[in-house]
Amino acid sequence: MADHIDLTAGVLVIGGGLAGAWAALSAAQQGADVILVDKGYCGTSGVTATAGVGHWYLPPEARDAEVAERSRAGGDLTEPDRMHATMEMAWQRLPELDPYYPWPVRDGRPDRRSSVRGPEYMRVMRARARRAGVTILDHHPATELRLHGDGSVAGASGIRLQEGGTWACSASAVILATGGTAFLSRLLGANNNTADGHLMAAEAGVRFSGMEFSCYYTVAAANSTMTRSFPFMYGTYRDCDGNELVFQSFKTGLPKIAQALIRGPVTVVLDRMPSQTRERLPHVQPNFLLPLLRTGIDPFNDPFPVTLRGEGTIRGTGGITLADPDCQTEVAGLYAAGDVASRQPIVGAASGGGQPNSAWGRFGGVASWTDADSEEVRRTVSRELNDLDKNMFRSGDGLRRSLALLDDLWAQVTDHASGGAVRKGVVGNGAEGRDAGRAALRARETVALVAAGRWVLNSAIVRQESRGMHHRVDAPDQDPRFRATVSTWGLDTVLTAVEPAAERQVAEPVAS
Repeated sequence: MADHIDLTAGVLVIGGGLAGAWAALSAAQQGADVILVDKGYCGTSGVTATAGVGHWYLPPEARDAEVAERSRAGGDLTEPDRMHATMEMAWQRLPELDPYYPWPVRDGRPDRRSSVRGPEYMRVMRARARRAGVTILDHHPATELRLHGDGSVAGASGIRLQEGGTWACSASAVILATGGTAFLSRLLGANNNTADGHLMAAEAGVRFSGMEFSCYYTVAAANSTMTRSFPFMYGTYRDCDGNELVFQSFKTGLPKIAQALIRGPVTVVLDRMPSQTRERLPHVQPNFLLPLLRTGIDPFNDPFPVTLRGEGTIRGTGGITLADPDCQTEVAGLYAAGDVASRQPIVGAASGGGQPNSAWGRFGGVASWTDADSEEVRRTVSRELNDLDKNMFRSGDGLRRSLALLDDLWAQVTDHASGGAVRKGVVGNGAEGRDAGRAALRARETVALVAAGRWVLNSAIVRQESRGMHHRVDAPDQDPRFRATVSTWGLDTVLTAVEPAAERQVAEPVAS
C-alpha cells in the first residue's frame, strides 16, 4: 500500500459534522466534484451526533421580532441582514428532511421547529451526501492547507489514520467545517474538537472575531459528560453547606451555581420537574438518565453532585471572520461553515447554541515532542480556558496571567512540535505509520489548542467591559466604545483590532 496518495476535487470539505455534511451535499447538488475528509467517522463525530438539534425555522412574519429580541440579547452586535438570510436558508432547506425524519405533527402540519435526534440526523446526512456523489474519507484528518503563490487556497494535506501514510488533495475551493472547541472540557461529543481548522486558517492569514464570547457553561452531573441542560431547569440546588441556591431563572442562576462550585461541591435534585415531563424524558433525552440510573441515583428524589462544563467556541460565538454571506473568508478559495466560523453577525455576544448555530501550514508533525509533553500542555490549556474563576468571572489581571502561561506554552510547542512529519513520504504505512500518524495528529491538536486559547485571551483582555456572555468583574458594565467587533489574528505575534463600523485600528500585541 502506498505511503502517500494524491487526490483532486472541485471542492474539498474538511470536517464531517452537521455543517460539513450540509456543505458537501450542497456543493454536490450544484454539480461540483466533492471530497469530504473527516478526522473521525462522518455521521458519528462532532457534537450534533450526540445531541438533539433544533433549527432556526421561522416563517417570514415572525422574523423581525426574532431579530429584535436576539439583537438585544446579543449586546447589539448582530447584523440583521445576515440573520434574515440565515433564517431564510433554513426555511428553504429544512423541508428536505421530510422524507427521512418523522416530524411531530401540529395542526395537521409537520412541526419542523422540534428538535431532531442527532444520531438519526447525521445518519441521514451521510447517506444523502454519498447518494449525491460526495466521496467521504473517514479517519483522514487534515493537518495543513496548501496555498498558491498568490496566497489563495490550492487544497490541503493530512494523515490516513487507519491505513498509515499521508494524503494531499488539490481543490479549487476548500470549506473548513471542523467545528468549534471546548478546550477539552469533557463536553459530550467535543473530544475531537481541538481547533484544528482554526489553526489551518490562521496559517493561511485569516482573522477571527468574537473569540472573547467563549465562556458559555452547561450544567452536567459531576461524573458524566452528558451536557443536556433541559432537565436541570427543574432542579433544587444546594451548596456545600446545604443551603439552597435561590434564583429567579435557570439562566440567571448559572453564575450563582458557579460561585458555589468555586467554594465546594454543589448538588441538585430534579424535584420540580412536572410528572408529564418526567414521563417524556426517557424518550426525548434517554442518554441523560442512563448514567444516573446505572449508579443507583433516582434524580427526581436523590440529590447528586453537579459541575459546569465549558462549551468554548461551540455554544460560544467566536471563530473565523466571514467576508461575505456566502461564507467566503478573507483568503481566496477558502470558506468556513458551522462552529469554526464566527457567529457574531447572527447572535452577537450571546450564545448561538441550538437554533442559530445549527442553521449556520507550518506546524506539520512531531519531532522530539512526547505524548507526556503534549498531555501536560493540553491539561494546562483546558484549565486556563475552563476554570470558572478564570473564564466565567474574568478580570484583566487573571486573563493576563493565563495569557502569560499560554505564551510560554506556544514557545514550547512551536519549538518542539514541528518538523514536517506529516508531509509526503515521511509518515509510512502499516502499524508503524499509523502510530506515527496518530502522534503527529496529537501534536498538531496541541498546537491548535494553544493557538485558540491565545486568541480567546487576547480578545477578552481587549474587551474591557461586560457584554453578553463575556463578564469582566473589573468592568461589570457595558461600554459604548465596545459596541464593536474585536478581531484577532496571528501566530507567534497575536494582534487585535477593535472595529466599530468600517473602522480598523490595529492594537499593539497584548503584554503578558
